[in-house]
Amino acid sequence: MTHVHKITSIGTFHQNYCEDYAFFRDIGENRILISVMDGCTMGTEAYFASALIGKLLKKISQEEFYLEYGSKQVLPIDELLKKVLEKLFNQLKELKVFMQLGRNELLSTINLGIVDTQEKTGDFIVVGDGLIYMNDLYFELDQDNQPDYIGYHLKENFEDWWEDQDQLFSFENIEDITVSTDGIFTFSKYDNASYPEVENHEVIKYLLNGTSDIQNERMFEKKLHYIEKEWGLKSTDDLGIVRLILA
Repeated sequence: MTHVHKITSIGTFHQNYCEDYAFFRDIGENRILISVMDGCTMGTEAYFASALIGKLLKKISQEEFYLEYGSKQVLPIDELLKKVLEKLFNQLKELKVFMQLGRNELLSTINLGIVDTQEKTGDFIVVGDGLIYMNDLYFELDQDNQPDYIGYHLKENFEDWWEDQDQLFSFENIEDITVSTDGIFTFSKYDNASYPEVENHEVIKYLLNGTSDIQNERMFEKKLHYIEKEWGLKSTDDLGIVRLILA
């Protein structure tokens, strides 16, 4: 059985909006797209870029689901991932012109993967920074707070941009996989009360490991509440997580 959980949470350094967006959707038979986006705080209305990309991915996933169903042709996952990114790239380019958007209005990281839940394989891309956590293994992508946003490259040809992507991952034997924005690395004390000392890697493991509560749709909310009340920690940056468990 497949379980998917997602959450977005505003960081303590932000006041008005959460700039992260989390999304998952079936993109074919036994295939699920999972993704998180993190809008650039220094951009213009950063929540807009991450939400726009999420909404476009929703549209593209639905299109690909019906295309597969109608044609009965199943693309290899790596080809499907590239196709999704090409559609996203070109549709962002069109919307930039149509809506007369400035470059700073389209700055968001993208952490996206497609998983075959039957074969337990998946292909992923990280455009910018973030975390992939698979079967208790960390894949941390850090661009030193200077993510190479897709919004920087919309004047380019897609193939040229794609050739430059080096944060591509292929996984086998997937049992439990998570994509997260880099807010997951920013948990810190939020008051002066006394709490046990907990390292950040312990917070990540607590959030992204364990299956005892996977039937509860509020699993992440409960875990974040525990981290806050028992460990005295909150994320200073916004947080976006999608976790896929193949039980």
